[in-house]
Amino acid sequence: MPNGESTFLKLLLLGAVIGLGKVLVDDARLTLRLVLGRMVLGSAVSLIPGVILIRFPDIDELVLVAVSAALGILGHTVIESMLKRYIETKIKGADKS
Repeated sequence: MPNGESTFLKLLLLGAVIGLGKVLVDDARLTLRLVLGRMVLGSAVSLIPGVILIRFPDIDELVLVAVSAALGILGHTVIESMLKRYIETKIKGADKS
């Protein structure tokens, strides 16, 4: 796998482009705040697959970019709701023990 900085920048750019694409297809009025906000959120979400590197340090870069793109397209709201649901089930499971 190439150095981490280039992979990080690729994932960051991929997320920003996905965020920009979401703004362009949305019916909302285009504002600088909306464009920048979606680009920042898309970039942040697309960096989440970097966590995969902790578990699988020798993973192929193409797989990492594919997971990043998928999460970037899903968006932060879907991922946030999935994480909330996961945490709630863990808390409920801990309360029953």
